[in-house]
Amino acid sequence: MADAIVGKIERKYMAHYIDTAFINDPTSTATPSWYRIGEDLEEYNVELNPDTEVVKNILGNTKFNHNGYEPTAEASPFYARVGDALFTKLQDIVDNRHQGDQCKTSALEVHLWDESQTTTGSYTAYRQFCYCVPESYGGDTSGYQIPFNVNYVGDRIVGLFAPNASTGGGTFTPATP
Repeated sequence: MADAIVGKIERKYMAHYIDTAFINDPTSTATPSWYRIGEDLEEYNVELNPDTEVVKNILGNTKFNHNGYEPTAEASPFYARVGDALFTKLQDIVDNRHQGDQCKTSALEVHLWDESQTTTGSYTAYRQFCYCVPESYGGDTSGYQIPFNVNYVGDRIVGLFAPNASTGGGTFTPATP
């Protein structure tokens, strides 16, 4: 980015990508194909769905338990476009009624306001496995739609993402421990 982001961060600087190659094997040497979602979305929120409880015992003491998160997001609407890699994958899931690991891929969250101090043009990013599950297909006169949910699973891997303006994708490099 040419200019540093200061003050209030515009929504466009929180980027969300899905690997349309649907590589769900962590040992795979295949190259992910990152697709930035959001073209038709006015809103995209990752709901953390925290698993918490407050328990009060017979002594009158209150205990708070936090057992982690079950993050999900909804991509609706998602308009089908011929030649669009994510549409092709979602249509395959719909047509073949895929389930389980056939819907598993990776998601990437990129903080475009946080450029690397050591690698120009790269930004802090988090990769995580997820399941892309279509909720329905069809739509109204505005166009054919396949709204889907993203169910994040497993641990997040921090690294750097270098966007490629000509392809719309880019390259994720995990941080070295």
